[in-house]
This record gives sequence, C-alpha cells and structure tokens, in this order.
Amino acid sequence: MHRRTLLATGLTLPLLARAHHGWSSFDQNRPVWLEGRASQVSWRNPHVELKLEVATDLKLPADLGARKVPAQSAGVDGPALLRAAQLPTRRDRLWEVELAPLTRMQAWKVPEIRGGNELGVLGFTFAGEKGDAILRAEYLFLGGQIYGLRSSPA
Repeated sequence: MHRRTLLATGLTLPLLARAHHGWSSFDQNRPVWLEGRASQVSWRNPHVELKLEVATDLKLPADLGARKVPAQSAGVDGPALLRAAQLPTRRDRLWEVELAPLTRMQAWKVPEIRGGNELGVLGFTFAGEKGDAILRAEYLFLGGQIYGLRSSPA
C-alpha cells in the first residue's frame, strides 16, 4: 500500500508543479496586456486560474498608461508597468491566466469571476513567450475596478 501511495504521489507532483508557477519563472521586465472573455474558471488554491479567450484584434487601451492602480504591500511600480505594457508576440486565442491565491483575492474583494465575464489582465509570460500561453497576472481589470494581485492591499 505504501509503495502505491508513493507512486501515485510521484505521478501527480508534476501536474501540481505545472499548475503553480512562482514569480521567478516569468519575465517581469516585459509586462503583457491581455483582454477578453473568461472561460473555464477555477476559483481555488493554490491560485485562481482561468482560460481567457482573447480577441483577434487585441489592442492596448489608449488610456492604459494613465490608469490609477491601487497600492500593494509589495514594492510594485504599477504606473511604470502600465506605461511599459505590450501586446503578446504570440497570437494564441486562448491563454491560461494565473491570478492570486484565494486569500489574496478575498483581501482585494475581487468578485468571483465566472465564465463569460469580460476582463483585462496585465502580467508576465515565460521569457520569450516560450512554452504554453500562460500569463501570471500582476493586475486584474474587472467590472471597472483594478486589483493588484502580487501582494495584499497597502
């Protein structure tokens, strides 16, 4: 029995590792803007995840660099990130977006995201956008509100 448990754990660990990426895995020098419709939302820990269906005519919002972002407890220069935002170089229509853990989503009072919700995210991809189309969200734009996701509200 013990051997089976170890085998099962060993088989699931790679899946768990894929499902949770630390900040260091992402290119934090290149903030990327995505906007679209949420689908397949997983409102759970280790962090909230969703699939984002991105429009083929994705554009940076004209006012993005001037938007006011909320202060976070971590030292994040939100205004600089918004001014530096770029569109992804890859043209995937479906992106996996990693948001914050549930406790942080609750601290920011983020309403539960449901399939079909329109939203924007500013975040980071793997260096060179290699591998899967995954974005780690720094800021969430939902329902006219902006939420910082790296740390708790300041």
